Amino acid sequence: MEPRFACTACGKCCHGLLPLTLTDAVAHAVRFPLALVWTVVRSNAKSYDLATRLGTTVRLPNRKTVAVLIQPTAYLPNHFPCPALQPDNLCGIHADKPSRCRTMPFYPYREEKDQADLLVPRKGWECDVSAEAPVVYRNHAILDRKDFDRERAELLEQAPVMRTYADYVLKYMPWIVNDLAKMAAAPAGGKLVTSLSSFLTATRRTDARELAAAQAPLMQAMAERTRTDPALADFHRNYAGWAKEMERLAQRG
Repeated sequence: MEPRFACTACGKCCHGLLPLTLTDAVAHAVRFPLALVWTVVRSNAKSYDLATRLGTTVRLPNRKTVAVLIQPTAYLPNHFPCPALQPDNLCGIHADKPSRCRTMPFYPYREEKDQADLLVPRKGWECDVSAEAPVVYRNHAILDRKDFDRERAELLEQAPVMRTYADYVLKYMPWIVNDLAKMAAAPAGGKLVTSLSSFLTATRRTDARELAAAQAPLMQAMAERTRTDPALADFHRNYAGWAKEMERLAQRG
């Protein structure tokens, strides 16, 4: 049977971490608290070759080489809704929503031939996969591929910038290699989070002050929202620390 899929606007996928292209992260810096999320892709993974093109490669202390994806991300706890999600579960920025939202449920960090399982809704999601929904995937190919191709192109375009950032981090924060090694060894993998301020410093963006000024109040607000929940201690610590970093960066002459 050919996979069918249609969005029902249930809003269930509009929660938690949202990977963004760099273009979308900059465009929505006044809306999303931003971080850089690192994910290890082992050399035996189906997506390894693609990950080396979209990310970077790192040689670990055990002499194994892994691919590392570094994703600009709307940094939100899993149960926190997207800031643009309205009470009626509709997107408040539908006409200008990020590429990641447009491409769903497909995922350009995977090869196109390996997308079929993404069309199976996660537990609790209300996506329409009935016979009434349109066929969206045939013979391991995406039928309406405009959004997928656009997001993939944006990721390929930003890859050199992400490699520059990775080189900077591994030079000035070399202990991160050990963290990546632990992630590579763990059955479930894991994620490493670094700050937007380190990215702005490494890449020397001319709009760094403006981005920092947009982020500072968001980080302050998120630090306050997560202040009293012990389960969100890591999020709170990051938000609070990054708010100070953003304030300092915004005030630089």
